[in-house]
Amino acid sequence: MENSYRYFENRDCQYFPCHKGLENFNCMFCYCPFYPSEKCPGDPVFIRRENDEIIKDCTNCNYPHRPESYDVIIRWIMHENKHRTFSEEIRKKAVSARPAENASDHASDHATDHAATK
Repeated sequence: MENSYRYFENRDCQYFPCHKGLENFNCMFCYCPFYPSEKCPGDPVFIRRENDEIIKDCTNCNYPHRPESYDVIIRWIMHENKHRTFSEEIRKKAVSARPAENASDHASDHATDHAATK
């Protein structure tokens, strides 16, 4: 497959391929966005450690690396973003949105302002 906004393969990564069994390996979601969730479309194994801590083991899952998974992952991210809540602290810090035609200018202005304060 050809690299694009939906797919890229990073053969220079020291961990490539981090999962086996795929001909077209998509590195777009190197860190799986489903990892923090109990429910996901992959096939994780949940391991209970001696201290009773449970970890999600995705060693045998290649779902986020399959090129055809891109659309499902993007829809899931958009759904989660739409339904998330913010703390009162963040709600107080939030800036008002500008009209859409200036949205990209505002984002770069904010990033520049933020970088200047560091």
